[in-house]
Amino acid sequence: MKKKIFAGIILVSLISAALTLGLVCLLLGLNSSNALDLGRFFVALRFIEGNYVQEVERRQLIDGAISGMVNSLGDPHSLYLAPQLYSQLRAETSGAFGGIGVYMGFKNGGVQVMSVIPDGPGERAGLQAGDEILAVNGQPVEEISPAEVALKIRGQVGTPVELLIRRDGSEDMTFNLTRENIHVRTVAGKMIDDRLGYVKISHFSENTDEEFKSTLTDLERDGMKGFVLDLRQNPGGVITSCIAIAKELVPAGTIASVIKRDGSKEVYTSDLAAAKFPIVVLLDHNSASASELLSGALQDKQAALVVGETSYGKGSVQTLIPMAHEDGLKLTIAKYYTPNGRSIDGEGIAPDVEVRTQAAPHPMYDLNLDEALDAQLAEAEKLLRHQVDAGKILFDDYFWKTP
Repeated sequence: MKKKIFAGIILVSLISAALTLGLVCLLLGLNSSNALDLGRFFVALRFIEGNYVQEVERRQLIDGAISGMVNSLGDPHSLYLAPQLYSQLRAETSGAFGGIGVYMGFKNGGVQVMSVIPDGPGERAGLQAGDEILAVNGQPVEEISPAEVALKIRGQVGTPVELLIRRDGSEDMTFNLTRENIHVRTVAGKMIDDRLGYVKISHFSENTDEEFKSTLTDLERDGMKGFVLDLRQNPGGVITSCIAIAKELVPAGTIASVIKRDGSKEVYTSDLAAAKFPIVVLLDHNSASASELLSGALQDKQAALVVGETSYGKGSVQTLIPMAHEDGLKLTIAKYYTPNGRSIDGEGIAPDVEVRTQAAPHPMYDLNLDEALDAQLAEAEKLLRHQVDAGKILFDDYFWKTP
């Protein structure tokens, strides 16, 4: 009797799934091969709905299916965003959000702190660039997608979050932090002397290009003849802001090309007649994404020397797709290439002059520069001063050449 009942349940589920599948295939114009794959999904969906030990909402199942599809890509930068996570990601790109004041990077399946916002909860607690996050609120990071880790750390202002951290040379440590409103200025600058300027971009938000233009105007007024552009620990961000800055610095021609899998290409260009200032760019292993796009364009167009270490190597482009229930999909849709056709993804930008240092780069708002403790900055200043003394931008002895 039990076998008959169970067989009946299976039959009803199959018939229901077949009818649903037939309607969907008719509406979407799917062929038989696609219909078979879709049929597997609907059989599972209807069987779970009808027979799971407790009642489950269809939306929960659909959300899980979408999340599973994205996770199956094996791409740490693609992510299904439930409503709360979707809202948090949108808030982050606007330049103000609730969090602990750190930026994350994802590589080799791990999650690292790439930069720490000055005077935020993370800095006050002692977090440092390069720290590896092992768990969030007791949940190991390997149980969730890497991109979701950073979003889970953000949340309602005033609420606690616990991080398990691994740092080279130390035992694993637990940090208990309280989320705060993080209001971020992304650009800071000062004069090094009466001719040389220093500009630091911590990351690229929607307002970064305007902040950069304002900072550059102030330094020009103070007599700047060339500047160091510090992109160390810059994890990237809003590419449109990066492109707007590149248009101010990169000579006429291609800034970057974004190529999708079908070969279609979007080319960002500059119409700047010529580079206005000698520039030396500082990079480290935590410089990623938009910071690599900008430095790669300046390097390829011989508009700047790059000093420091090979950058992180994130050369992919994500788009944010809103969905029907205040959720969204963050999906990698393309890769970008430098003017000379170099792919940054997995490779990074190699410096023209390599300088390794153990000193932490200068925090965003601490512009008390100490070249004696910062070998990369000292080398950048030396090269920049040589170019300003010569009255022109000098390239031939340094620039990386395409084979």
